[in-house]
Amino acid sequence: MMGAGSLLIAVLPTYAIIGAWAPALLLLARLIQGFSTGGQFGAAATYLSEVASDARRGFYASFLYVTLIAGQLCALLTLVALQQVLDEAELRAWGWRVPFAIGACMAMIVLLLRDHLHETTDNATAKSAEAGSLLALLRHPKALLVVMSLTAGGGLCLYTFTTYMQKFLVNTAGMDIELTSNVMLAAMLGFMLLQPAMGALSDRIGRRKCLLLFSGLMTLSAVPILTALSTVKDAGLAFLLVLCALTILSLYTSISGLFKAELFPQHIRALGVGLAHSISIAVFGGTAEYIALLCKRAGQEHIYFWYVAAVCAVAFFTAWFMREPRRVSMMDK
Repeated sequence: MMGAGSLLIAVLPTYAIIGAWAPALLLLARLIQGFSTGGQFGAAATYLSEVASDARRGFYASFLYVTLIAGQLCALLTLVALQQVLDEAELRAWGWRVPFAIGACMAMIVLLLRDHLHETTDNATAKSAEAGSLLALLRHPKALLVVMSLTAGGGLCLYTFTTYMQKFLVNTAGMDIELTSNVMLAAMLGFMLLQPAMGALSDRIGRRKCLLLFSGLMTLSAVPILTALSTVKDAGLAFLLVLCALTILSLYTSISGLFKAELFPQHIRALGVGLAHSISIAVFGGTAEYIALLCKRAGQEHIYFWYVAAVCAVAFFTAWFMREPRRVSMMDK
């Protein structure tokens, strides 16, 4: 679906050629992309968690977000490269289609690679009457609520400091577009490299402590960091502030798939992780930019800063009252 949506955007005729069908088809393509976003998260998180040994499960599971961030990094690299070789007129005329064409090709490659993965589920579990059953999943309401609450904080921060941050630095701080792209490129590279280190840290101190550190630090620092970023003019300072936020966030992202997978038994693990994660990401991550721009248009942008802090505060209390996922893990049951 993501590949099809990207391909449609890449080859879409202009308004001058097909009239009102152009924006209508563009909307359709974007909806297809939106519906497909994160559709493989539950399966990917479950797979990486199940193939790793318990002693280093945090380290290996962290590569889920390494690849996610690498995708965003590749998108930024493509943008920077296009800005270097094309002028603004060429970018507006046809250059903007290039990233979507590349994305469509990469989606096809992923489908080919997926068919050669080793299966981690035993036949008995796969053929169980409750395998992937929504009714069976609803017997684990506490795990669902824990995943949704923590994903709300993590997802909102992820969208705020990665997807939305580039627009925020341009529209609010008034930084140059190309300079902002370079700042985010460097910050995202650092964010990607932090994932295995934080995953390994969770193997030593536990998942719950990492989640407490993430949610607690982000509750306290979201407003000061976003306030400072709203007026920043120096690229170096902007990089340090964004990297600071992403370092805190990596305490969550590095184990995002793992701690969720550890809360569900095997026969509903992928469904439990995927459904709870997707609902929370859609509600809090997917609306992050809309709420931020709504606050900005109302002249009360600082409200969004407090909104991020409040959602993270709820995540902190969830982490405080939850049991250590590694200690009560259902991974090997």
